[in-house]
Amino acid sequence: QVQLGESGGGLVQAGGSLRLSCVDSGRTFSSSTMGWFRQSPGKEREFVAAVSWRGASTVGEDSVKGRFTISRDTAKNTVYLQMNSLKPEDTAVYYCAALSGPLHASHYGHWGQGTPVPVSS
Repeated sequence: QVQLGESGGGLVQAGGSLRLSCVDSGRTFSSSTMGWFRQSPGKEREFVAAVSWRGASTVGEDSVKGRFTISRDTAKNTVYLQMNSLKPEDTAVYYCAALSGPLHASHYGHWGQGTPVPVSS
């Protein structure tokens, strides 16, 4: 069973950095594709980045490319989202998710509770 728990969110000033963590306390982390999503007030949830069980990664929106990096530590059952040069428009609740499938699949079936990231201007 997959159980995901995010941490690392919090208020940050524009231009600052944060690293989000997501621990998978289940037993399938090593074979799962892990993703990060975010949802801003009044907007639909959007894909941010994903990393396959082999370590291949992809980043979604052009607005975060070059600023956000996803990585995973299989020994710690943890996936990270390093966020640099944060902007007010990055303000959102960030969610970790997992699926059993390839990197570009979209059928995420397991979700964390989310961690808020407010970015002040």
